[in-house]
Amino acid sequence: MAEPKYQKIKNDLRQQIISEKFENGDKFYTEAELVDIYGVSSITVIRAIKELVSDGYLVRKQGKGTFISRARKGKLVEFSDMELFPIETDTVTVLSIQKGNDAEYLEKLGLPKTEYYYKIIRLRYADGSPYLYHQSYIPRYYILNPEADLQHFKSIYQRFKLDFNIHMSEEPFIETNQVVIPSPKPVQEALNLSPTEASILQIKKTQSSVTQSILEYTETYKHWKYYKFEIKANS
Repeated sequence: MAEPKYQKIKNDLRQQIISEKFENGDKFYTEAELVDIYGVSSITVIRAIKELVSDGYLVRKQGKGTFISRARKGKLVEFSDMELFPIETDTVTVLSIQKGNDAEYLEKLGLPKTEYYYKIIRLRYADGSPYLYHQSYIPRYYILNPEADLQHFKSIYQRFKLDFNIHMSEEPFIETNQVVIPSPKPVQEALNLSPTEASILQIKKTQSSVTQSILEYTETYKHWKYYKFEIKANS
């Protein structure tokens, strides 16, 4: 199904906002300017703007216009993984893709018992050494070609972008990290861990900002030797 015009416009404008083309508090495009830029009706433009206002990116001031929300300005705290190896040595191998309907994961994905998902297992290597074991659970309607070669699924984010024009890095998510000892047997074997060595389990659930449905649920195990993160605060 083709993406609605207002959604394409909303996504493009949101990208402009988060890429810092505008400063917080700056005056935004007028409706007339957007109609001219995108060649669409004012109704389409108004819907895109209303959703950006609802999402907190814009504010509308009676008689003055539309502005970048100042509420988004403030102390920004960023948590980021720090790679302990040259990123160009990173490679990915897809181990399997399987259809599933385990009740536990259907619930995590917000799916009814009659539905099913695809579980994709991938292994990442740093300079030939395995360090990350990914288990991705994705609703079946977000997998267009489950019979494709396994390497077709090396990048889940790339598949969402190419197949559905969904930019996963921009979608809202909830993530937790915890130390696990011992790791599950398949993880121990894949990452060459002994039962007394730790892995870091990252659980992440990514949701569509448009439909509010779950796009992906992941369980990722990282070898303890490669775990380091940075906290950065900007005012």
